[in-house]
Amino acid sequence: MGDVIIENADCVVIGAGVVGLAAARALAQAGREVIVLEAADLIGSETSSRNSEVIHAGIYYQKDSLKARFCVAGKKMLYRYCADHGVPHRNCGKLIVAVTDEQVDSLRGIQKKAADNGVPDLELISAADAIALEPEVSCLAALRSPSTGIIDTHGLMLALQGDAEDAGAMVAFLSPVTGGAVHEDGVTLDVGGADPMRLKCRTVINAAGIPAPDIAGKLTGFPGQFVPTTYLTKGNYYSLSVKSPFSRLVYPAPTSAFLGVHITIDMGGQARFGPDVEHIDSMNYEVDPSRSEGFYEAVRRYWPGLPDDSLHPAYSGIRPRITAPGEPLCDFVVQGPSDHGVNGLVNLFGIESPGLTSSMAIGDYIVEMIER
Repeated sequence: MGDVIIENADCVVIGAGVVGLAAARALAQAGREVIVLEAADLIGSETSSRNSEVIHAGIYYQKDSLKARFCVAGKKMLYRYCADHGVPHRNCGKLIVAVTDEQVDSLRGIQKKAADNGVPDLELISAADAIALEPEVSCLAALRSPSTGIIDTHGLMLALQGDAEDAGAMVAFLSPVTGGAVHEDGVTLDVGGADPMRLKCRTVINAAGIPAPDIAGKLTGFPGQFVPTTYLTKGNYYSLSVKSPFSRLVYPAPTSAFLGVHITIDMGGQARFGPDVEHIDSMNYEVDPSRSEGFYEAVRRYWPGLPDDSLHPAYSGIRPRITAPGEPLCDFVVQGPSDHGVNGLVNLFGIESPGLTSSMAIGDYIVEMIER
């Protein structure tokens, strides 16, 4: 490690994904001096740029969970922010479709859970009404979610970065955190790259995504019982080679830990399908073409007209998951000094879906947590 020591770095955010940038913006606008450390050479190169780009309504999550609270609040913040900052987005809506009687019953449960979360606008509609909205859909009934939308994630991250920098924040690329230590008055971070340095920080926000638990585990003096295990979980996406017949998102009725292979559309109107769930042992973004067989089977349950040979590998993302395969998904973990006892450190673990939608609400929550 080099001899460069910055004694009084006020606030360091680890990770320039959408959540890290939202946190940096909120902290800088609250008057903090913010440095963002990003291991890659650009913003949002992992989870933030490899997802469905959906603005979620806040439908599926347990009442009073962080996911429910942040998603519902973040959705409203995102729509307002995108409109004010010219970030491409569209409030296109979504159908959640049931293809069995049992799934029709589950839709009623989803509708109630959404209402409990402060999302009262879900409408249970008949098959005829669903087909009137999306003629290619086959179902027994559907839930219509009018507040679901899509967003240009890169445009959002650029806007958040711009706001943060306008408020005085600085983003340092190719600056991986390689270790550090906790102290009574803050956290020291060892930073690699072309010019290694040691930063003594008053406040650290660990928003590194997939590597966040690993980084926390490398901080000497941080209690290990608060470091969760990371389970790499890939989601593969396939694109549609023919023109999409859909104008809104179409999701199957979900299972307990999986929203199902769904149809999303991007800002250009192109349809894509995914994600599925693939447990992997190491970081790998390749999409296996043979997995398309499962996609055809899943999608044809509610879109029987999906043409043969029309799905092609598009991209994949890896979820920052801290729940073991087969276990129910856990809530977001926003871990502060009152949880782990380390002054000046906030860890963000397991910020997968709906992390994008929740990003601005998480940023505001971090400011409140630090001020408390």
